Amino acid sequence: MSGLSGNGGGVVGRREFIAGAAGAAAFNIMRPAVALGTAQNSKIELGMIGCGGRGTWIAPLFLENGPYQFVACADYFPAKVEKFGEKFSIPPDRRFATMSGARRMLEGKMDAVVIESPPFLHPEHAADSVAAGKHVFVAKPIAVDVPGCAAFGDAGRKATEKGLVLLVDFQARANPLFREAAKRVMSGDIGRLVCGEAFNHAGGPGPIDADDSDPEFRLQHWGRYRAMSGDFITEQAVHALDMAAWFVDAEPLEAEGRGGRMARVGRGDNYDHFSVRYAFPGDVLLTFSGTQVTRAVPGGYEIAARWFGSRGLVDTLYNGPVSIRGDMPYRGGETGNLYTEGAVANIRDFAELIGARDASNPTVAPSVRSTLITVLGRMAAYRRSTVTWKQMMDENERLDPALKGLKG
Repeated sequence: MSGLSGNGGGVVGRREFIAGAAGAAAFNIMRPAVALGTAQNSKIELGMIGCGGRGTWIAPLFLENGPYQFVACADYFPAKVEKFGEKFSIPPDRRFATMSGARRMLEGKMDAVVIESPPFLHPEHAADSVAAGKHVFVAKPIAVDVPGCAAFGDAGRKATEKGLVLLVDFQARANPLFREAAKRVMSGDIGRLVCGEAFNHAGGPGPIDADDSDPEFRLQHWGRYRAMSGDFITEQAVHALDMAAWFVDAEPLEAEGRGGRMARVGRGDNYDHFSVRYAFPGDVLLTFSGTQVTRAVPGGYEIAARWFGSRGLVDTLYNGPVSIRGDMPYRGGETGNLYTEGAVANIRDFAELIGARDASNPTVAPSVRSTLITVLGRMAAYRRSTVTWKQMMDENERLDPALKGLKG
């Protein structure tokens, strides 16, 4: 399977992460021509997998923020492929549709691939791209289940072995305020972590009614279906849980959760609210809440993570302030439009990492861990019980997107 439209391994240690973040920050000040070591007019040739809303939104950011050129595209839906191809002047013979579109696209000449397909396909598209010898830029989340996370982690390891860059587009991790706050927390500025909270609140999709036994309908509206999106705790709230996981830098031992579908109407099976308590080593607790019910929040959504320590508090808000209060304060500042500016920072890093031939790929392991944290919370909420990390990994549950009937 490949070629669908979309709209976020092991554990990285504190020292490794700080080194990786410092390296990425250093790349930000390099000029593309210097980083690539080629003429100023040289281009990184890109293929786009996923020509829907986010793929069409992010493509101009590549053209505006690096030596990029789109030379191919793929999506299940022919109309999306044609619209994207016309917009970005891609030759008709390099536009690919149906389920096999991405794989056929990867047979052609290009340097790198941008993956903006539905999350359940990210592991396959990343693995196929690495196997084809392409650098990879991929949206979060990296998967929707445990097998997908394992496959993505394996793709990251193979990319490093082959000297290929694989970068996961988490915007907070690209922001200098977040990076500095994480560095300070990991250096002990707020003391021992005691407890934390994270939340992701936003509006849900509007009512829609159609025959969702039709696989093309489900694919078109993949964000409503847990097997394609991972439910919103994975597809959206991975931002908040990734921010929280960054500071604690550990896998939770277990999660206890609740959730349900009380306000959402129309087709689909995703929940509209989650409440999860995570227990990390050392009796460190994190509470998470998430909703897709109302848009009565600033800017349409609120995403935040906060940790209380023995000597202070780190407070982070996506599209808002980042700061540390306590014995060793950090004034931080406002992140601004992190949704766009974080993506731009990652796009610039991607070009510079390719030019520097830096295939250390430090974003892979933390992205796998954060996605697994969302899967653990989802399992606990669905079962209305406590699920351990070991239990989750041992069960190795695979979500079935029920693709039978789609055009090959």
